[in-house]
Order: sequence, then C-alpha cells, then structure tokens
Amino acid sequence: MLYLLGALKIEVAPFNVHDVSESGATDFAAKAVVGAEPPLEYVGEGANEITLNGRLFPAALGGGSGLTILNAMRTSGRPQFLMRGDGRPLGWQAILSTDARSEYLDGRGVGQRIDVSIKLRRASAPSAGVFFSLMQGLLR
Repeated sequence: MLYLLGALKIEVAPFNVHDVSESGATDFAAKAVVGAEPPLEYVGEGANEITLNGRLFPAALGGGSGLTILNAMRTSGRPQFLMRGDGRPLGWQAILSTDARSEYLDGRGVGQRIDVSIKLRRASAPSAGVFFSLMQGLLR
C-alpha cells in the first residue's frame, strides 16, 4: 500500500500514485509603520496542501471503481484520514479537488489511460458523530 485516504486504498495497482508534492505555509500579519519596513506578526500555520498524482489503466489493471469512491468522498465534504504506506499518519485532509484526464479512448469512450490528480488540504478532525459515520463506511 502506498497511501490510504479514507476508504480509498492507493496501491501500485489498480489505483496508484506515482508522485506526491507537499506545500506548507505560515501566516503573518503586516503592521504598517511610518518610514520603515512593516514588521510581521506571526499569526499561525497557513494552508498545508498535498497533491497526489497517479495513473490508472482501467482496462488492463482496473481502478475505475476507485475514481467513483474518490469522487463520493470529495462530494461528501467530509475530511478523510490520510496515512502513508509506511504507517506515518498525515492527518485529516479535505479533498479540495480531483482531476481525471482520459487518453486512448476505446469504442465506448472509456479511457485506456487515466491521469488522476488529488489535491488535499489539512483539516481539523471531524466531530465524534461524523467520525463514527466515516468509520461505519470503512467497515462496509
């Protein structure tokens, strides 16, 4: 397993990720002063984002159902727990966007190669009720 995002298991096949980018930010408030560079006041962590990019070969290896799961998680608006394959927890993440680009369409219009990008942003842990419903979904 490479990553586990909520109920979506990201492996080498069928649903995979071949590159990951992480970005973090720190927020500062600028204080205007006369005749000098404005001093900056630290106000906390900013946006911390992770982008997972992968490639699916649905006809050869499967993985199309993973796209369905991914889009259902995104439209739910609920944060999902992300864990890296070595067991390192990456915390609760909101799925900001998913992009899928299909190439080599077959006669039915289904892509034989689908490039997928998942953009995540760190989020706070869900409430106890939401957490329980997420865990129920994983057990089904």
